[in-house]
Parts: sequence; structure tokens; C-alpha cells
Amino acid sequence: MSQHDKDNTDQQNHLDRQGQQSQRERAAARDEVVTANPWQALRRFTAARIALGRSGVSLPTAPQLDFQLAHARARDAVHLPLDHAALAAALTAACGLPCLALHSAAQNRHVYLQRPDLGRRLDEASRRLLQAHGRAAGRDGEQGPRGEPGPGRDDAAAAAGRPSSGQPVAEDRRSGAAAASVSAGAGYDLAFVIADGLSALAIEQNALPFLRVMLARLAAEQWSLAPLALVDQGRVAVGDEVGQLLGARAVVVLVGERPGLSSPDSMGLYLTWAPQVGLTDASRNCISNVRPAGLRYEEAAYKLHYLLEQSRLRQLSGVALKDETGGADGALAAPQRNFLLDLD
Repeated sequence: MSQHDKDNTDQQNHLDRQGQQSQRERAAARDEVVTANPWQALRRFTAARIALGRSGVSLPTAPQLDFQLAHARARDAVHLPLDHAALAAALTAACGLPCLALHSAAQNRHVYLQRPDLGRRLDEASRRLLQAHGRAAGRDGEQGPRGEPGPGRDDAAAAAGRPSSGQPVAEDRRSGAAAASVSAGAGYDLAFVIADGLSALAIEQNALPFLRVMLARLAAEQWSLAPLALVDQGRVAVGDEVGQLLGARAVVVLVGERPGLSSPDSMGLYLTWAPQVGLTDASRNCISNVRPAGLRYEEAAYKLHYLLEQSRLRQLSGVALKDETGGADGALAAPQRNFLLDLD
């Protein structure tokens, strides 16, 4: 190595040492500037923004940058388009149920955000599709007030040589899901509607794994299932119209919830008995924050299964139907410790 190269190497090493020393000094200065919060130990128990400390009277730089990143992710979740074709293919392959591709009356995302009312109704093409599906299945799609079946529900099934709604539902051996084909021509006990809502990310990540768990619970029981309905630019109330046109006694809407700064992937479940256009939120039961970091799929399915059973038994939903599960069942329950005892 020439003398010139040695000099360059020595100079670079000196600059590196100066840089490392400068970083240590900046870190020490930052520690002196930032005043820690005495509740900082609690942060490991929650994703909430607590005990962030302060720099003078201001938020420290690191939490401020983290807040801006979370806000950007929440905005992205609202505007991210859902790949309905890929989701439909995955659902059909995994659950053994056909999918109906529908669209709300909101033509695009901009209209959807500006006109919430349009996201609650189907467009004309989707209504015609569901009406044609009902005719092809041989159903009149009519219901009496608040869930009483229209005339000839079980008679139509018997005439077509298929089980009535009171007979066991066949099982799809590939997935353990109840096969929807057994109820064609006899109406449906239950329809699942999947809408992107305000977070397509939530549906993309959570809809399929949740339905796997939920359908496994329903497989051993007498539930006739409608085809899965995927609604583009849909809100919760769109499920009422879908369920009414399908002639379903109950509808469950899986929808992407409004993103939070720590939960851009939260999915909500909304149950309505005897769905029909014009119902209010008082007629629905909600299970919120379904995601791996929130309410686990198994526990959400347990709660929804309980509500479905009670809804069918009592023929109602909403404020008159309470979740009395008291948490997960015995198989899901895990020992809980008081987090205050773990602080030492």
C-alpha cells in the first residue's frame, strides 16, 4: 500500500471515530432533552400511544414521526382497492361456496367517501343479478315481517327433492364448510356479505381466515348458506338489501372498519335478523376489532355463533339481543394475570 493510500485510510478511520463519538453525544443529549414518563413500563401491554415522554412541553421527535407513519398507513388503508377477483377465488377454493360479485351505488372510491348513503344500496346491475339468482334457484325471495318465512319455503324444497331448512345441511369435505348448494330452491338461513368498507386491508387479511373458523362451527348444524356476496364500495347497511333479495333469514356483514392509528386492519361483523332495506343500527349486533392483534378469529367466531343461535331461536337481533358469552368458551380461555403485577 502506498503512503498516499495509508494517509487516506488513516483519515477515513479518524472521521469514522469522530462520527461515532458524535452519534453518542447526540444520543446522550437526546436522553437529557427527553423527559421519560413514569408510566413507560405500561407501554408493553398496549399499542395505544401512552407514556411517550416529553421534550420541554412538546412531543419527542421519535413518537411524532411514528404518529405520522401511522396516520399515513390509516389513509392508505382507506384508499387501498380490494382485489375482489383474487379474494373470490381464494374464498371459493377454501370454503367451497360460490361468490357473487356485487357493487354498491357508489361508482368509485371518491363517491363512496362523499356519499355514504350510496354505499348502503346496491347498484341496478347487482340487484338484477340477485333477482336472477333467486329465479334460477326457484325461490320467490319473499319474507314475512321480521323473519317469518314466505309461503312454501319447505314445500319448494321438498318438491325440488332437496332438504328443507329444518333438515341437516350437507358438508363440504374439502373445508368442513356447510355446502350452499343443498339450500338452492328453499331459501337461505344465513347469508355472508363481505364489503371493503373503510379498510380493504382488513378484509384482505382477515375475511378468509375468519370464515374458515366460522364455517367450521356451522358445518355440524342446520344452517343453509347463501353464496358469499362480495360488495365493492359497500357499507354495513348494504347487507340488508343483499339479504332481502336472497331471501335470507339472517345476514352477517364482514366489513373493513374505519382505520385507527394503531389498527388499520380491523374488521367488523354485523348480524341482522330478517334483513330488509331501511333498518337502522338498532337492528344489528356488532362484533368489532376482529384481527390477530385484536379479537382473535376463534373468539369472534364463538361470539357470532352464540348470537346466531340466539337470533334464530328468538327471531330478533339488535338492541333486544345481548352478547352473554362472557368471553371465550372453555377451550379458548387462557389464564389471565393482572398486568400491574408484572411491572417489576
